[in-house]
Amino acid sequence: PAAGVSLRLRSTRAGLSEPAIDRIIRVDHAGEYGADRIYAGQMAVLGRSSVGPVIRQMWNQEKEHLRKFNELMVKYRVRPTVLLPLWNVAGFVLGAGSALLGRKGAMACTVAVEESISDHYNSQIRALMEEDPEKYKELLQIIKQFRDDEREHHDIGLEHDAEAAPAYSVLKTAIQLGCKAAIFLSERI
Repeated sequence: PAAGVSLRLRSTRAGLSEPAIDRIIRVDHAGEYGADRIYAGQMAVLGRSSVGPVIRQMWNQEKEHLRKFNELMVKYRVRPTVLLPLWNVAGFVLGAGSALLGRKGAMACTVAVEESISDHYNSQIRALMEEDPEKYKELLQIIKQFRDDEREHHDIGLEHDAEAAPAYSVLKTAIQLGCKAAIFLSERI
C-alpha cells in the first residue's frame, strides 16, 4: 500500500475492539460446530433408541445455531479457528463415547456441555451489555436466544436422568474442563 494506507476491505467497529468481536464470533462458531459434532456422535450410537428423537431435536437446534454463526463469520469477516478439524473429531468422539455409556451418559454429556456454553454465553452478554447494548443489539439477540436454547438442552438432559449416569460428577467435571480449554483455545487460535 502506498503511503502506509491499508487496502484491506473491512468494516470498522467502534466500541469493543475488533479483535474482541472476532473472538466472540470465532469461539461461538467453534462451540456450535463442536455441539453439532457431539450430537452427531450421540445419534450414531443412540439414534434408533427411545432417546433418539430427543437428541435429534437438540441436534437440529444446534445445526441452526451453526448456520447462523456461519453467516456471522462471513458478515464480520472473521476467520474460523484453525482447530475445527480437532473439534470435528473430539466432538464426535465425546458424543459417541458418552452415548456408549447409554442414555444417561449421553445426557450427562449434554448437561455438562450445555451448562458450560450457556455460562460462556452469559459472560459474552454481560460484556456486550456493558459496552453498548444498542450497537450490539443483533449479536445480543442471537446470543441470548442460543443461550436459552442451550439452557433448554441442559434441562432436557436433567429430565432424562443425566445425574444417574455412572460417575456423573467426575464425567461432568472432566467434560467441563475440556469445554473451558476448547473455549480458551478457540478464542485465540
